[in-house]
Amino acid sequence: MARTDIHLDAMLRHLGAAYYESLHGRASRSDVNRALDTVEEHLHEQAARPEHPAPARHHDDGPRHRRWARRVSDVMTTTVVTVDRITPYQEIDRLLTERRISGVPVLMMGRQVAGVVTEADLLAAEDETARQARMADTMGRRRLLHKPGPHVNLTAGTMMTAPAITIGPDATIPAAARLMNTHRIRRLPVVDEDGKLVGVVSRRDLLSVFLRPDPDILHDARQVLDELPLADAKEVIVTVKHGVVTLTGTMRPEPGTEHDLLPLALRLIWDIDGVVDVVNRLGEAQAAETA
Repeated sequence: MARTDIHLDAMLRHLGAAYYESLHGRASRSDVNRALDTVEEHLHEQAARPEHPAPARHHDDGPRHRRWARRVSDVMTTTVVTVDRITPYQEIDRLLTERRISGVPVLMMGRQVAGVVTEADLLAAEDETARQARMADTMGRRRLLHKPGPHVNLTAGTMMTAPAITIGPDATIPAAARLMNTHRIRRLPVVDEDGKLVGVVSRRDLLSVFLRPDPDILHDARQVLDELPLADAKEVIVTVKHGVVTLTGTMRPEPGTEHDLLPLALRLIWDIDGVVDVVNRLGEAQAAETA
């Protein structure tokens, strides 16, 4: 069990790295899709074996939420900027600029999501208006240019992309990443089972799962060791650099403890958010002295 869980953790770290690289133009969509496929295949294999026993728990630390079980609801933003279908072009433009966001959900009555208006939709509408103006000038139909300003009749309802690409709050992080990557979008409206808006999740929200400061990771790693039945948890020296956790020193179980606690300790440290790798050097110094 520990091996399969650690393997899945490694795949998720690869997914996070591939997604981050794709945002900076150093990885292709196919790279991210391959990483997502690997994670989903593993999850399907685990789901197909319900009889597979759960790992023995050697201490009561309550339910632990592993990284691959995290949901959209864990990272989404619940305070959402929205518009309705009659919101004019200029107002949408102002909202996107002032809030520094790439798009807004368009709501109907009852907070149902009718569509999404993005920066790309605004640019496309402006481009089409400019083309019509040039066409009228070329064809001598200048009377069209005397109509009200080009944005007067442009509203969210006429510019939005519909139906909206949405996701549920219980969807997994890989599922949200796949939707964004496939449709080349930066934000996803999060809707409940009735289609009502409950939040929005962005690329940055997804990446936050994989990025944490080293001191926070160190604190959690020390807490994991303190909760284990060790003779002296301080004998295990923990250092963290760029998300890589290195364990040195010695790990001795409490007298009367029959279980090997090292696999459990490694697995729990792998579970800590933001961990990129775990380097096990426990006992190396002692082995070198006896050699």
